[in-house]
Amino acid sequence: MESGELLKRVRKIEIRTRKITQQIFSGQYHSAFKGKGMAFSEVREYQYGDDIRNIDWNVTARLNHPYIKVFEEERELTVMLLIDVSGSNHFGTRNRFKSDLITELAAVLSFSAIANNDKVGVIFFSNKIEKYIPPKKGRSHILRIIRELVNHEPTESKTDIAEALRYLTNIIKKKCTTFILSDFINCDYDQALRIASNKHDIVALQVVDPGEKELPTIGLVQMKDPESAQVQWIDTANHKTREAYKRWWIQQYRTTDEQFIKAGIDHIQLSTNVDYVKSLTELFKRRGA
Repeated sequence: MESGELLKRVRKIEIRTRKITQQIFSGQYHSAFKGKGMAFSEVREYQYGDDIRNIDWNVTARLNHPYIKVFEEERELTVMLLIDVSGSNHFGTRNRFKSDLITELAAVLSFSAIANNDKVGVIFFSNKIEKYIPPKKGRSHILRIIRELVNHEPTESKTDIAEALRYLTNIIKKKCTTFILSDFINCDYDQALRIASNKHDIVALQVVDPGEKELPTIGLVQMKDPESAQVQWIDTANHKTREAYKRWWIQQYRTTDEQFIKAGIDHIQLSTNVDYVKSLTELFKRRGA
């Protein structure tokens, strides 16, 4: 993409997402994610009513009097965005591609984070780690993230969510809030998701397109899998073929939903043909309740 065109697109995304962030998500973000982590502050003498689980037994034994650890809400969060850049996201039958929606969602979350003085980092993944941008603060950092999103050309087309989660667990040592932005058309990440969710606060944003849910009746069509590049002819006029595909999609959705529930993480589904603002606002409210 030419530099002038790239800058125009980045600026357009910034204007739209900043407006959404300022009008809607600023307060919701704060209540949903601030105070989720607790940092050690000091040790003081035990007082009646204190939680005995916070007793510092080493200090208590040394001074022969009960002391407790005092914690305070962490002033700063690290927000990580795990962004799926695989081939399946270059698909859309309505207003935009799934990849376009992912880019806008990432921008909204990033501007929400820096408005609350949090750091933002990004992991782009396909079936390997495509790019890692370490967490930082500031508008220029967020604009870099958006530029990379708009202009990034992945070297691979397949998806491996488990690899991205393992990389997150290894590279980010301190607990962070992590948003996974993907269509989740990949079922082999159950264990990695549970391990990562034990360490980090993870939220899954599943991006879908209505055209994926069922085959249109348009006769014999040549279709190409964007991840494997496999091409085959499909008779969409065949009722059994359409029903089989529909059953596959429903099962795929159920399996994904079950994995989120098992891992105990918050998740929502966002579609390319529906405004995401209401769904994200409701998610933030639910987390802040």
